[in-house]
Amino acid sequence: MPFRTRSAYAFLAPYLLVFAAFWVWPIIDSFLISFQNTRINPWKYSFQANWGRLFYDPAFYNALYNTLIILVIQVPVMIALATVMAVLLNSPLLKARPLFRFAFFAPVVVGEVAYAAVFRLMFSLDFGIINKLISAVGLSPISWFDNANAAMALIILAVTWRWAGYNAIIILAGLQSIPEDVYEAATLDRVGKVQQFFHITLPLLKPIILFCVVLSVIGTMQLFTEPFLITNRGGPGGGTETLGLFLYRQGFTSLNFGYASAIAYTMAAIAVVISLLNLWVGRDPK
Repeated sequence: MPFRTRSAYAFLAPYLLVFAAFWVWPIIDSFLISFQNTRINPWKYSFQANWGRLFYDPAFYNALYNTLIILVIQVPVMIALATVMAVLLNSPLLKARPLFRFAFFAPVVVGEVAYAAVFRLMFSLDFGIINKLISAVGLSPISWFDNANAAMALIILAVTWRWAGYNAIIILAGLQSIPEDVYEAATLDRVGKVQQFFHITLPLLKPIILFCVVLSVIGTMQLFTEPFLITNRGGPGGGTETLGLFLYRQGFTSLNFGYASAIAYTMAAIAVVISLLNLWVGRDPK
């Protein structure tokens, strides 16, 4: 091996060792733990204790159902909203565009505990501003934290508010990479703005939108903060418990590390399958 190659690997060695110790080995070890019964001492191999339980556990299917509901409703709505926001932020008619771009991106940098507390206050049954507005138009206040459907809607609203701007900035970067000549040629051919959006902008943005969809799918499969902080650990009655929260409850509340590892690998497998399906659906036809 040439000296320069050995030198390069020598400089990389500290990082590779840390990466292997704190990333590669935990992944392998957690996979091995998923095949062990960790509720006994010493731990023993038992496929049925974790993977067998997973297929018959109603609590797991409840968490999976809640996660998929959020995924199916929230991700398309958020991506559509982010696309519209990106187009508006890219408009030359908009004044103070840098200020608006920062404002839409700001929710991502807000502390999770702070923004969860704000949402709990806003949607409070007794003194929340949302229920006051609902009462002002003659409707009955909604008990957002005691009704499973209302709590699920609140989670979807919160996640969309937090991440729509982030995806809009990514899509905006894709918009700005589209050559202006394409739009000028379309305008000369008397193609309207709406037609330009659907026949030029969206097709050229497809790789960027797919990227945002894949990121959103992975993020939704890991969703933990909102149901934990906003709806009080997946309440009411597990109505908003997601797979991420279910994993946390098994691993760090029940200390059932084997079952938690099995749940983690199931989450990863589902996220990979859904992401690959999105990439397959959005592939360019040959």
